[in-house]
Amino acid sequence: MFMSFRPVLSLLWGTAFLLAGSGLHGLVLPLRGQAEGFSTTSLGLLGTAWAIGFVAGCYLAPRLVRKVGHVRAYGAFAATASIVALMTGIWINEIAWILLRACTGFAMAGAFMVIESWLNERSTNENRGTVFGLYMMVTYASIMAGQMVVASADIGNASLFMMAGILFCASLIPTAISSAMAPKPLQSVSLDLKGLYRNSPVASAACLLVGVANGAWGTMGAVYGARIGITTFEIALMMSLVVLAGALAQMPVGRISDRTDRRFVLAGASAFCGLIALVIFLAAPRNGIVVLGMTGAYGMLAYTLYSIAVAHANDHASPEDFVKVSGGLLLLYGFGTMVGPLMAAPLMDYLRPESLFLATALPHLVLAGYTMLRISRRAPVPIEDREAFKTLPSERAVTPQAVLLDPRSDTEEANEPVEEQRDAAA
Repeated sequence: MFMSFRPVLSLLWGTAFLLAGSGLHGLVLPLRGQAEGFSTTSLGLLGTAWAIGFVAGCYLAPRLVRKVGHVRAYGAFAATASIVALMTGIWINEIAWILLRACTGFAMAGAFMVIESWLNERSTNENRGTVFGLYMMVTYASIMAGQMVVASADIGNASLFMMAGILFCASLIPTAISSAMAPKPLQSVSLDLKGLYRNSPVASAACLLVGVANGAWGTMGAVYGARIGITTFEIALMMSLVVLAGALAQMPVGRISDRTDRRFVLAGASAFCGLIALVIFLAAPRNGIVVLGMTGAYGMLAYTLYSIAVAHANDHASPEDFVKVSGGLLLLYGFGTMVGPLMAAPLMDYLRPESLFLATALPHLVLAGYTMLRISRRAPVPIEDREAFKTLPSERAVTPQAVLLDPRSDTEEANEPVEEQRDAAA
């Protein structure tokens, strides 16, 4: 049995190094920028630029991969990420960092798409669920491991940038020596806003608004920690704890949503998340332990909302539309992450560091109100007609190609060549 997973495990090792490098680089940039006196707006634009590059990569990377092949394309993407990480350690300039951050987002999207399509190709109907679960575990664990590396060195020198570059380079090794055959061409990415909204207005609004809130936290959370005076170790632990708490809470919250109208769970979790954010803003805790506890409680709810929204959308979608709906919602989430940092940065600049939570509370409370409004307009899907809840990562670390790994996708459609899919769509 182990031998059948061996090609997949080598690809997962590459994924682990790539995500660890991404988690490390994504945390060290705002911390070093804060120490260098970069403006709050510039720090927010780092997150917006990354999101723009990532979404652009989801659209454009498949063309490059089809032109040069998976191995060469992945090598180019990983090398680009490594070069950018090293350049940001050498060239300390806020404008340059914003532009380079967009390049990193593009490179990460391309690299993830290659790995995800490769994993999908090496999966079978029998082990697809296992591979998908392993991929989710690697995603969470690697991002958190990369973030915790920040506590091991001085933010003021280039060593952490060098470590990020090393991790990106290390991700090349498992894929370069893998015996796995190159997969079929990547599936083209598209976004049908009218179709998504028609299928589920609540899910469409949720993915966009959750993207706004999570984009604000993911970019400015480290800046918040630095400005309230907690240690670098506590900042790294805080950023990792929020993601971990959300990952652990997904399954129990999802099981509750399996037994009732998912919209009530979505509205309730959104409302409580918004309230916790307001409490943090008003209480303004400065003790590290208290901050960790409160932000962990926030993350426990904030990082379950995306999965509930996708599950609700798929309750209304036909099985053959699963890939299109889930991939489209992921792109909507990506668009939301572009906006979040731009909302949070001015508030933190003009008020106080805890104003970050005002920027996250607003979309959560709007989502709760809109969801309750929609409950009165549309009947719920009968429980017997729903599929069981599945956990999904709401971090910007997966692309629409990852949807093909989900056991709920139509594996025959997912594995057929792109040309055949286009013919079928026509």
